[in-house]
Formats: sequence, C-alpha cells, structure tokens
Amino acid sequence: MSDQDRSALSGLLLASHAPLDDAQRAGRMKCSRCGASRMFYCYSCCALVGLEPRDVPSVKLPVKIDIIKHPHETDGKSTAVQAKLLAPQDVTIYTYPCIPELDHSAENILLVFPAPDAMTVEELWEHFSADGQPRVKRVKVSEADPDARGCPIQRVVFIDCTWNQTTRIITDERLQALPNVELKSRRSCFWRRQKGSPDTYLATIEAIYYFLKDLHSHYFSEYTGEYDNLLFFFSFLHKLINKAKQAAGKV
Repeated sequence: MSDQDRSALSGLLLASHAPLDDAQRAGRMKCSRCGASRMFYCYSCCALVGLEPRDVPSVKLPVKIDIIKHPHETDGKSTAVQAKLLAPQDVTIYTYPCIPELDHSAENILLVFPAPDAMTVEELWEHFSADGQPRVKRVKVSEADPDARGCPIQRVVFIDCTWNQTTRIITDERLQALPNVELKSRRSCFWRRQKGSPDTYLATIEAIYYFLKDLHSHYFSEYTGEYDNLLFFFSFLHKLINKAKQAAGKV
C-alpha cells in the first residue's frame, strides 16, 4: 500500500471486518436471487452474498442520494452498489435514461459534478439563501437569527460512469436546472483506475463519502467518523487486492 493510500484509509472508524474475513475464506457463493457466483455481494441484484444484514453496518445519511448509472458502466467495476447496501434507506440507484423525479419546489437538490460554474460545499448556504435562487423555506437564513445554519440541501445526485461517458448524462435537459458542486481535490485509492486518468478521479463511493464528510464538517459539527462505514467494503477490498498484488510481486 502506498503512503497515500495508507494515509487516506487509515484511522477510519469502521465496523469489524471479521465477517468479511470469514466470507472471503469461505469463497465465492451463488447469489440467492440470480444464481451468479459472487463474493460479499451481488452487484447485479444489490444483495449480500455469504453475509447477513447484521454482518454489515447501516449508515444513516443527512441527505438523500440518487446515483445515476451509465447503462454501459460495468456493474462489477462500479462501487455504487456499496452505497446502497450500506445506506439502504437513503440511497437509490437509477440506470440512465431513468433518473429520479427532481422536484425543485419541494427540495433543494444539487448535482456533484465539476462543471465550469460549479460551486464548493462551503458556498451552498449562500446559493440557496440568496435572492432569486430556488430554495426551500425551512433552510432560508432566519431574519431573527441570521447566524442560524442548517443543512441547505435535502437531495444530492451523483453520476456513476467513466469520465468519457459523462457527456451523455450531464447534458440531459432534466439535469440542467441543478446547481453543480465540485469536491475538493483528493487522490483516489481505487484499484481500477481509468486508463490515462489522473488519480484525482474518485470512485463513486469515495465521492459520496468525501462529499458527506465535507458537508458535515461545514454545516453540522466537527467530523468524527459519522460516514466512515460507507468505506466498509471499499477499504476491505483495497486491502485484499493490495495483498494479492504484493503476493504476486506486482507492487
């Protein structure tokens, strides 16, 4: 493991990986839904394999998350299903051209994408409380207490695909009204790096984790690991694959 990877994945407050160790030793098993041979979970059915619900953590998120997956994105290479398995009450996955119903009159919604006019997480409050901008009454700046703050958004959209596939989805007219947010630059620990892409291109589960971490730090309180378990599978698989590469003399 590189120093960069060790730094990014160390110190996480994670549930025990013991059930994953046991499942890994037991080997691949058939998905009870589709019959395919899988390890830990079926990425096609979004179902645990060789594990019980009690074996994995359940993460409560402060916002609802919609993931729009490109139809040509390989399920087995996507980490989106990990978010759904770990935060089932707050995450929904759609396969494009299906997208969620986006009611701007009922919720403040944004799209995490590095568009030219993308704002930062820190700028969300100003955007959704500024005159002339769509906003939900309950998150407006209070006249009685102008310093009162809360989470300025209720729903966040992520796109799950390679960088070369984003154009088809990002140009969909149904997404054009969404304000864009760009994450702080971070280096990915994903082992399936896109060919020729910089290491700042994050896997979907990494992007969700870092966005929520930044959101929490800015609008709630100091971050103390509230969403670390979103990397429950990711960190274990990273360790497993890195160990296999070391054994094969590839690192």
